[in-house]
Amino acid sequence: MIREHRPAVSLFAIGFLGLGTLSVIYRDFAFDWQRVPPFHPGRDVLAVLCGLFMIAVSVALLFRATTTIAARSLLPFLLAWQCLKIPALIVAPQMEAVWLGFGEIAMLLAGGLVLFARFSRLENSGSFVGHIAGERGVSLARIIFGVALLPVGLSHIFYVGITASMIPSWLPFRVGLAYLTGVGQMVCGLGVLFCIFPRAAALIETGMLTLFAFLVWGPNKWISFNPHFAGIPSGPRFPLTAFLITWVIGASALLVAINVPPKQGPNQLFAKQEGQVDAA
Repeated sequence: MIREHRPAVSLFAIGFLGLGTLSVIYRDFAFDWQRVPPFHPGRDVLAVLCGLFMIAVSVALLFRATTTIAARSLLPFLLAWQCLKIPALIVAPQMEAVWLGFGEIAMLLAGGLVLFARFSRLENSGSFVGHIAGERGVSLARIIFGVALLPVGLSHIFYVGITASMIPSWLPFRVGLAYLTGVGQMVCGLGVLFCIFPRAAALIETGMLTLFAFLVWGPNKWISFNPHFAGIPSGPRFPLTAFLITWVIGASALLVAINVPPKQGPNQLFAKQEGQVDAA
Protein backbone atom coordinates (compact mmCIF):
# COMPACT_ATOMS: atom_id res chain seq x y z
CA MET A 1 0.00 0.00 0.00
CA ILE A 2 2.82 2.41 0.82
CA ARG A 3 4.43 1.70 -2.55
CA GLU A 4 1.14 2.38 -4.36
CA HIS A 5 0.69 5.71 -2.58
CA ARG A 6 4.33 6.83 -2.65
CA PRO A 7 4.22 9.09 -5.76
CA ALA A 8 1.16 11.00 -4.52
CA VAL A 9 2.49 11.19 -0.95
CA SER A 10 5.83 12.51 -2.21
CA LEU A 11 4.14 15.17 -4.34
CA PHE A 12 2.00 16.21 -1.37
CA ALA A 13 5.04 16.37 0.90
CA ILE A 14 7.11 18.44 -1.55
CA GLY A 15 4.36 21.03 -2.00
CA PHE A 16 3.62 21.19 1.74
CA LEU A 17 7.32 21.56 2.47
CA GLY A 18 7.43 24.50 0.07
CA LEU A 19 4.53 26.20 1.85
CA GLY A 20 6.24 25.70 5.20
CA THR A 21 9.46 27.15 3.84
CA LEU A 22 7.62 30.29 2.67
CA SER A 23 6.14 30.71 6.17
CA VAL A 24 9.63 30.58 7.67
CA ILE A 25 11.16 32.94 5.09
CA TYR A 26 8.39 35.56 5.30
CA ARG A 27 7.62 34.98 9.00
CA ASP A 28 3.93 34.81 8.10
CA PHE A 29 1.23 32.31 7.26
CA ALA A 30 0.27 31.18 3.73
CA PHE A 31 -0.64 34.46 2.09
CA ASP A 32 -4.40 34.80 1.49
CA TRP A 33 -5.02 31.05 1.91
CA GLN A 34 -4.28 30.77 5.63
CA ARG A 35 -6.09 33.73 7.17
CA VAL A 36 -4.91 33.75 10.75
CA PRO A 37 -6.45 36.75 12.59
CA PRO A 38 -3.95 39.52 13.38
CA PHE A 39 -2.60 39.60 16.92
CA HIS A 40 0.50 40.96 18.64
CA PRO A 41 2.97 40.11 19.92
CA GLY A 42 4.03 36.66 18.81
CA ARG A 43 2.17 36.26 15.52
CA ASP A 44 5.39 36.06 13.50
CA VAL A 45 6.83 33.55 15.95
CA LEU A 46 3.73 31.36 15.64
CA ALA A 47 3.94 31.59 11.85
CA VAL A 48 7.54 30.41 11.89
CA LEU A 49 6.67 27.56 14.26
CA CYS A 50 3.83 26.49 11.97
CA GLY A 51 6.20 26.66 9.01
CA LEU A 52 8.74 24.49 10.80
CA PHE A 53 5.98 22.04 11.71
CA MET A 54 4.92 21.85 8.04
CA ILE A 55 8.52 21.21 7.01
CA ALA A 56 8.95 18.50 9.66
CA VAL A 57 5.71 16.74 8.70
CA SER A 58 6.61 16.93 5.01
CA VAL A 59 10.03 15.37 5.58
CA ALA A 60 8.46 12.68 7.78
CA LEU A 61 5.99 11.80 5.01
CA LEU A 62 8.90 11.05 2.70
CA PHE A 63 10.20 8.20 4.85
CA ARG A 64 8.35 4.96 5.47
CA ALA A 65 9.40 4.72 9.12
CA THR A 66 7.86 8.12 9.99
CA THR A 67 4.82 8.17 7.69
CA THR A 68 2.46 7.07 10.47
CA ILE A 69 3.38 9.82 12.93
CA ALA A 70 3.31 12.36 10.09
CA ALA A 71 -0.19 11.32 9.02
CA ARG A 72 -1.43 11.52 12.62
CA SER A 73 0.10 14.96 13.12
CA LEU A 74 -1.01 16.44 9.80
CA LEU A 75 -4.78 15.96 10.12
CA PRO A 76 -5.33 18.16 13.22
CA PHE A 77 -3.27 20.92 11.59
CA LEU A 78 -5.41 20.80 8.44
CA LEU A 79 -8.60 20.74 10.49
CA ALA A 80 -7.46 23.90 12.30
CA TRP A 81 -6.63 25.46 8.91
CA GLN A 82 -10.13 24.60 7.68
CA CYS A 83 -11.66 26.22 10.75
CA LEU A 84 -9.91 29.49 9.87
CA LYS A 85 -12.27 29.72 6.88
CA ILE A 86 -15.46 29.43 8.96
CA PRO A 87 -15.66 33.06 10.23
CA ALA A 88 -15.80 34.38 6.64
CA LEU A 89 -18.67 32.00 5.89
CA ILE A 90 -20.59 33.30 8.91
CA VAL A 91 -19.96 36.97 8.06
CA ALA A 92 -20.55 36.79 4.30
CA PRO A 93 -22.23 33.50 3.31
CA GLN A 94 -23.68 35.16 0.20
CA MET A 95 -20.22 35.69 -1.33
CA GLU A 96 -19.02 32.95 -3.64
CA ALA A 97 -15.41 33.99 -2.96
CA VAL A 98 -15.56 32.81 0.66
CA TRP A 99 -16.99 29.45 -0.47
CA LEU A 100 -14.14 29.23 -2.97
CA GLY A 101 -11.59 29.65 -0.17
CA PHE A 102 -13.42 27.15 2.02
CA GLY A 103 -13.60 24.65 -0.84
CA GLU A 104 -9.90 24.91 -1.70
CA ILE A 105 -8.82 24.10 1.84
CA ALA A 106 -11.47 21.36 2.08
CA MET A 107 -9.85 19.70 -0.95
CA LEU A 108 -6.51 19.92 0.85
CA LEU A 109 -8.13 18.49 3.98
CA ALA A 110 -9.48 15.57 1.94
CA GLY A 111 -5.93 14.68 0.92
CA GLY A 112 -4.79 14.85 4.52
CA LEU A 113 -7.70 12.65 5.56
CA VAL A 114 -6.73 10.02 2.96
CA LEU A 115 -3.20 10.01 4.41
CA PHE A 116 -4.62 9.64 7.93
CA ALA A 117 -7.03 6.90 6.89
CA ARG A 118 -4.36 4.87 5.12
CA PHE A 119 -1.30 5.38 7.33
CA SER A 120 -2.37 6.31 10.88
CA ARG A 121 -2.92 2.64 11.83
CA LEU A 122 -5.76 3.67 14.13
CA GLU A 123 -8.69 1.96 12.41
CA ASN A 124 -8.78 -0.78 15.06
CA SER A 125 -7.90 1.42 18.02
CA GLY A 126 -11.47 1.65 19.33
CA SER A 127 -11.06 5.40 19.86
CA PHE A 128 -13.07 8.21 18.25
CA VAL A 129 -10.40 8.86 15.63
CA GLY A 130 -10.60 5.20 14.67
CA HIS A 131 -13.95 6.00 13.03
CA ILE A 132 -12.23 8.24 10.47
CA ALA A 133 -9.39 5.81 9.75
CA GLY A 134 -9.38 2.94 7.30
CA GLU A 135 -12.07 2.67 4.62
CA ARG A 136 -14.51 4.92 6.48
CA GLY A 137 -11.97 7.71 6.47
CA VAL A 138 -11.29 7.23 2.77
CA SER A 139 -15.02 7.34 2.00
CA LEU A 140 -15.39 10.53 4.05
CA ALA A 141 -12.44 12.07 2.20
CA ARG A 142 -14.10 11.31 -1.15
CA ILE A 143 -17.31 13.02 -0.02
CA ILE A 144 -15.45 16.07 1.26
CA PHE A 145 -13.44 16.30 -1.95
CA GLY A 146 -16.49 15.94 -4.20
CA VAL A 147 -18.54 18.54 -2.32
CA ALA A 148 -15.61 20.97 -2.10
CA LEU A 149 -15.11 20.91 -5.88
CA LEU A 150 -18.57 22.39 -6.47
CA PRO A 151 -17.95 25.93 -5.10
CA VAL A 152 -14.42 25.91 -6.53
CA GLY A 153 -15.75 25.20 -10.01
CA LEU A 154 -18.65 27.61 -9.55
CA SER A 155 -16.19 30.43 -8.81
CA HIS A 156 -14.86 30.19 -12.38
CA ILE A 157 -18.34 31.05 -13.60
CA PHE A 158 -19.18 33.67 -10.96
CA TYR A 159 -15.88 35.45 -11.58
CA VAL A 160 -15.43 34.56 -15.23
CA GLY A 161 -13.71 37.86 -16.05
CA ILE A 162 -11.08 37.40 -13.36
CA THR A 163 -10.63 33.74 -14.26
CA ALA A 164 -10.17 34.56 -17.95
CA SER A 165 -7.64 37.29 -17.12
CA MET A 166 -5.49 34.74 -15.30
CA ILE A 167 -5.29 32.41 -18.31
CA PRO A 168 -2.12 33.04 -20.39
CA SER A 169 -2.78 35.55 -23.17
CA TRP A 170 -1.36 33.22 -25.82
CA LEU A 171 -4.21 30.77 -25.31
CA PRO A 172 -7.33 31.38 -27.46
CA PHE A 173 -10.92 31.60 -26.21
CA ARG A 174 -9.96 32.50 -22.65
CA VAL A 175 -13.53 33.26 -21.57
CA GLY A 176 -14.67 29.94 -23.00
CA LEU A 177 -11.85 28.16 -21.17
CA ALA A 178 -12.88 29.86 -17.92
CA TYR A 179 -16.43 28.52 -18.30
CA LEU A 180 -15.18 25.11 -19.45
CA THR A 181 -12.84 24.61 -16.48
CA GLY A 182 -15.53 25.73 -14.05
CA VAL A 183 -18.10 23.31 -15.43
CA GLY A 184 -15.43 20.62 -15.67
CA GLN A 185 -14.52 20.95 -12.01
CA MET A 186 -18.15 20.71 -10.95
CA VAL A 187 -18.70 17.64 -13.14
CA CYS A 188 -15.59 16.04 -11.61
CA GLY A 189 -16.92 16.83 -8.14
CA LEU A 190 -20.27 15.23 -8.91
CA GLY A 191 -18.51 12.21 -10.41
CA VAL A 192 -16.48 11.66 -7.24
CA LEU A 193 -19.45 12.39 -4.98
CA PHE A 194 -21.94 10.07 -6.70
CA CYS A 195 -19.39 7.38 -7.75
CA ILE A 196 -19.87 7.94 -11.47
CA PHE A 197 -16.46 7.01 -12.85
CA PRO A 198 -14.93 8.57 -9.71
CA ARG A 199 -11.31 7.63 -10.42
CA ALA A 200 -11.46 9.18 -13.88
CA ALA A 201 -13.10 12.28 -12.40
CA ALA A 202 -10.43 12.67 -9.72
CA LEU A 203 -7.63 12.08 -12.24
CA ILE A 204 -9.09 14.67 -14.62
CA GLU A 205 -9.21 17.14 -11.71
CA THR A 206 -5.58 16.29 -10.95
CA GLY A 207 -4.69 17.08 -14.54
CA MET A 208 -6.58 20.38 -14.51
CA LEU A 209 -4.89 21.46 -11.28
CA THR A 210 -1.51 20.59 -12.76
CA LEU A 211 -2.26 22.83 -15.74
CA PHE A 212 -3.49 25.61 -13.44
CA ALA A 213 -0.31 25.42 -11.37
CA PHE A 214 2.08 25.74 -14.30
CA LEU A 215 0.07 27.86 -16.75
CA VAL A 216 -1.47 30.32 -14.28
CA TRP A 217 1.12 30.36 -11.48
CA GLY A 218 4.19 29.01 -13.26
CA PRO A 219 7.82 30.05 -12.81
CA ASN A 220 7.47 33.06 -15.12
CA LYS A 221 5.11 34.63 -12.52
CA TRP A 222 7.68 34.19 -9.76
CA ILE A 223 10.05 36.50 -11.64
CA SER A 224 7.57 39.10 -12.88
CA PHE A 225 4.15 39.28 -11.26
CA ASN A 226 1.52 41.96 -11.79
CA PRO A 227 -1.29 41.54 -9.23
CA HIS A 228 -4.84 41.16 -10.53
CA PHE A 229 -6.44 41.85 -7.14
CA ALA A 230 -6.41 44.79 -4.77
CA GLY A 231 -4.20 44.33 -1.73
CA ILE A 232 -1.97 41.74 -3.39
CA PRO A 233 1.67 42.91 -3.42
CA SER A 234 4.09 42.51 -6.30
CA GLY A 235 6.94 40.07 -5.92
CA PRO A 236 7.26 36.29 -5.84
CA ARG A 237 5.46 35.52 -2.58
CA PHE A 238 1.86 35.47 -3.81
CA PRO A 239 2.42 33.51 -7.07
CA LEU A 240 4.73 31.07 -5.26
CA THR A 241 2.09 30.50 -2.58
CA ALA A 242 -0.63 30.07 -5.22
CA PHE A 243 1.56 27.62 -7.15
CA LEU A 244 2.31 25.53 -4.07
CA ILE A 245 -1.30 25.55 -2.83
CA THR A 246 -2.44 24.38 -6.26
CA TRP A 247 0.35 21.77 -6.25
CA VAL A 248 -0.71 20.33 -2.88
CA ILE A 249 -4.41 20.34 -3.78
CA GLY A 250 -3.49 18.53 -7.00
CA ALA A 251 -1.59 15.94 -4.93
CA SER A 252 -4.70 15.61 -2.75
CA ALA A 253 -6.76 14.95 -5.88
CA LEU A 254 -4.29 12.23 -6.87
CA LEU A 255 -4.54 10.67 -3.40
CA VAL A 256 -8.32 10.59 -3.75
CA ALA A 257 -8.02 9.15 -7.27
CA ILE A 258 -5.91 6.15 -6.28
CA ASN A 259 -8.33 5.36 -3.46
CA VAL A 260 -11.51 5.06 -5.51
CA PRO A 261 -12.60 2.12 -7.70
CA PRO A 262 -11.12 2.36 -11.21
CA LYS A 263 -14.49 1.74 -12.86
CA GLN A 264 -17.83 2.67 -11.36
CA GLY A 265 -20.40 3.86 -13.87
CA PRO A 266 -24.11 4.43 -13.16
CA ASN A 267 -25.06 0.86 -14.15
CA GLN A 268 -22.40 -0.71 -11.94
CA LEU A 269 -23.38 1.55 -9.05
CA PHE A 270 -27.07 0.58 -9.41
CA ALA A 271 -26.20 -3.11 -9.58
CA LYS A 272 -24.02 -2.84 -6.50
CA GLN A 273 -26.78 -1.09 -4.54
CA GLU A 274 -29.35 -3.65 -5.75
CA GLY A 275 -27.09 -6.47 -4.58
CA GLN A 276 -26.74 -4.89 -1.18
CA VAL A 277 -30.52 -4.62 -0.84
CA ASP A 278 -30.97 -8.27 -1.87
CA ALA A 279 -28.36 -9.35 0.66
CA ALA A 280 -30.13 -7.43 3.39
